Amino acid sequence: MTALDFDVKTGLYIAGEWLGAAGRDTQAVLNPATGQPLGDLPLATTADMDRALEAAARGFETWRKVSPQERAAVLLRTAALVRERAEDLARLATLEEGKPIVEARGEVAATAALLEFHAGEAVRIYGRVLPRPTGTRSLVLHQPVGPVAAFCAWNFPVMNPVRKLSPAIAAGCSVILKPSEETPASAIAILRCFQDAGLPGDVAQLVFGVPDAVSRHLLASPITRKLSFTGSVPVGKHLLKLAADTVMKSTMELGGHGPVLVFDDCDLDKTLDTLVTHKFRNAGQVCVAPTRFHVQEGIYERFAKGFAERAAALKIGDGLSSDTQMGPMANPRRPEAIGAMIEDAVKNGARKLTGGEAKADGDGFFFAPTVLADVSLDAKAMNEEPFGPIALIRPFATTEDAIAEANRLPFGLGAYCFTENGRRQNQLGDEIEAGMIAINTVRLSWGDAPFGGVKESGYGSEDGPEGIANHMITKAVHIA
Repeated sequence: MTALDFDVKTGLYIAGEWLGAAGRDTQAVLNPATGQPLGDLPLATTADMDRALEAAARGFETWRKVSPQERAAVLLRTAALVRERAEDLARLATLEEGKPIVEARGEVAATAALLEFHAGEAVRIYGRVLPRPTGTRSLVLHQPVGPVAAFCAWNFPVMNPVRKLSPAIAAGCSVILKPSEETPASAIAILRCFQDAGLPGDVAQLVFGVPDAVSRHLLASPITRKLSFTGSVPVGKHLLKLAADTVMKSTMELGGHGPVLVFDDCDLDKTLDTLVTHKFRNAGQVCVAPTRFHVQEGIYERFAKGFAERAAALKIGDGLSSDTQMGPMANPRRPEAIGAMIEDAVKNGARKLTGGEAKADGDGFFFAPTVLADVSLDAKAMNEEPFGPIALIRPFATTEDAIAEANRLPFGLGAYCFTENGRRQNQLGDEIEAGMIAINTVRLSWGDAPFGGVKESGYGSEDGPEGIANHMITKAVHIA
C-alpha cells in the first residue's frame, strides 16, 4: 500500500494525540482470509477514557459555537480526502473484514457521499418563529445535544465510523467513537482523514477496549449526552439500560431478519440475479441482508432451484483477489454459529439445496453459500438473525399470508418485495412493519434517506436530515 499502511500501533486518538501500546493491554487483529495476525491494537485504560471525556467536554463547548459553514467545510475536506485515499481505504477494509475489494470500493464511495450530504445539511438546521401578538416572539431552536458516545460494528469498517461521526460533527456535537476492535485500521484511517481536514483534536476521540468496560465508563459519565449504537439487539438492550440511568438521548440501529416477499408476477430471472448477489454480499454479514425468502407457491420450486444454482456458482476466496465474489466471514466465531443453525434447520425438516459447510481455504474463516428450502418456522435460523451466508426459503399462498409472515418476528429493519402489481406495492409499503422497505430493488441505504428500524430493530435514524436531527435538542424560547 502507499498512502495508508495497515498500522494499528497508535490506535487511540485522544485530545488530538495518537497513542500507542506503552502501558496498555493490546489485542491481536486477524486477517479473516488467512486467520493470521495483522497487528496488535492498544486498548484504552480508565485514565485514557477519562481523558477522552474531558476532551469531548472541551470540544463540545468550542465546536457548538463554530459556524455551520465552517463545520460543513471540514466535512467536505474530509470527503475529498476519503475519495483521494479510496483505494487504500478499500484495501484496509478488505484486509481486516474480508469483503471483496469491489464491495469495499463501493463502501468507500458511499462514505464520501454521506460526508458530502451531511456537509450540505449542516447549513440547513432551521428553527422557526411562531405567530404571536405584536412586540412578542416565540422561537423554536434546534441545538446540538452535547458529547456523543458512539459504538459501531465491524461489518462496514469504513462506513460505520462515518455514520457516527459525520452527523454529530455537522450538528455541532463532539464525539467519542468506539469502533470494533476486530476492524480498527479502517476507523483509524478515517480519523486521520478528519484530522488532516482540520477537525480540532478535542472534537473527535477514538478509543478501543473491552466493550463492556468502555460502554459502562462512557455512559456513566455526566459528560455524555447521547448514545449512538449500531450492533446486535442483545447488546443494544444492555446499552439502553445503562443509558437510562441518565435519561440519555439514544439512537439504536440494531439487528434485523430481513423478509423477502417474492410474488408470481415478478420478473423471476431478474429477481434471482438481484437477490443472490445481495444475499451473499459481505458473506451475508449485513444488518439489512435479505434472509427469509417467502415465495408464492406457483413459482416456489423454480425460485428455489434458480437461487441454489446461482449460489453454488459464486467464486469464494480472498477478498483481495479480483475474481472473488464472496469473501470469508469476519471472525472465527461466525462459521461455527452458522453451521449450528444449518444443522438445526435440517433437523427440523429443511432441504439443503447447496452449501452447508465450512469451506477449506487455508486457515481463513470461509463458509459456503448455503440455500435451505422448506424451512420450518421452528428452526432457530427462522427466529434469530443468522448474520451469515444462509438463504431460508418458504412458500406462501396469499398476499395476506406473506405480510403476516414478514411481520411475525419482533424485528423490523429492512424488508424486500418483488411484484409488478401497483396496488399490491402500495399495500406492502403500508402494512409491512419495517423501517425500510425496498420494492423491486435491494438498495435501502441512501445518504439523503433515513436509515433505521422499528420494533426490536431499534429507533431513531441515521443518514438523511433525520440523522442530524437525532443529534439535536429542541428548545422553545418565548419573549414578551
